Amino acid sequence: MFNKQTSDNNQMKVQQSNSLATNSSAVNIIGQGTSIQGEIVCDGDIRIDGMVKGTVTSKAKIVIGITGSVDGDIICDNADISGKIFGTVEVDELLFLKSSAYIEGNITTGKFVVETGAKFNGSCRMGVKEIKPGEKHNPQQQELRKEAV
Repeated sequence: MFNKQTSDNNQMKVQQSNSLATNSSAVNIIGQGTSIQGEIVCDGDIRIDGMVKGTVTSKAKIVIGITGSVDGDIICDNADISGKIFGTVEVDELLFLKSSAYIEGNITTGKFVVETGAKFNGSCRMGVKEIKPGEKHNPQQQELRKEAV
C-alpha cells in the first residue's frame, strides 16, 4: 500500500520535471576561444563570446559579448551587442549597442539604443518595414497591411 503511493508520487514528480524541462527555453553559449563556421539556428537565447563565421538566427535574444565576433548575418527578436559584427543585423524588437560594439553592415530594427562609444558603418532602418520602390508611404495603407497579416 505505501510502496504504491511512493511509486505514484515519484512518477508524478518525474512527469512534472519533464514538463518543466520541455517548456523552458535553452540558453546556448559559444565561449571565448571557440570558433564556429556555419549556420546557427536556435529557438532560445544565445550568447557568443567566441567567433562565428556564418548566419546566426534566434527566435529569442542574441548576446554578443565583448570578445565575441560574428562574420555573417544576425536575425533575432532582441540583441545586446558588445563585440563585433560584420554583416546584416535584423532585430524585430530591440537592438542594444553597448559602448564597445562595432558593426559593419546594415541594420533593421524595431527599436534602437546606442551607448556612447559604439560604432557602426552602414545604413539603419528603424520602426517600419521596408517600403518597396514606387510605393508611397501611406499610414492608412500601412494599417491595412498590418490588419491583413
